[in-house]
Amino acid sequence: MNAHKRHAIFARLREHNPEPTTELNWSTPFELLAAVLMSAQATDVGVNKATDRLFPVANTPAAILALGLDGLKEHIKTIGLYNTKAENLMKTCRLLVDNHDGQVPRTRQALEALPGVGRKTANVILNTAFGEPTIAVDTHIFRVSNRTGLAKGKDVVEVEQRLMRHVPREFRQDAHHWLILHGRYTCVARKPRCGSCVIEDLCEYPDKLDL
Repeated sequence: MNAHKRHAIFARLREHNPEPTTELNWSTPFELLAAVLMSAQATDVGVNKATDRLFPVANTPAAILALGLDGLKEHIKTIGLYNTKAENLMKTCRLLVDNHDGQVPRTRQALEALPGVGRKTANVILNTAFGEPTIAVDTHIFRVSNRTGLAKGKDVVEVEQRLMRHVPREFRQDAHHWLILHGRYTCVARKPRCGSCVIEDLCEYPDKLDL
């Protein structure tokens, strides 16, 4: 895919959604971090239902620690894998209190040192909470990037690197959100809804479906 077509794709995505953002509910960097930690193998809707109960009671690392592990589990038990997620969140809160004055760090290295935080989660926090032009590649973005021809790669790191290299700078801040929403609602895994896709004529997928 050439640079002109990539620019046209993102221009059109921006036209249809000028201010994209995450579908997770959050108001502080810590709330976003906690929500993202709970989102693995869970829907954003499901995570929001849990955090809508949790955050009014405890939305800081110190407050989570004060709840205790069992108290935290009680608030998030509707989410899959909640036992492991609760343990990781408690460990993360302890490190934030002990090493970062209760604040979410703003560097990739410090973020990835937190339990349960990998490269994708660090990129989400850097981009959405702190305004860094990072691109977090999840299964949706990996699929869309390979299927459309935007940035083909054999793994998420390769796709991320190619997106960072090829996405025009003016679109880089919001590229993550455009691509994940496109993959979630239009360029879906089993039967992409090509007939209702705003970039269908620009996409290089050879097996388009009229859905």
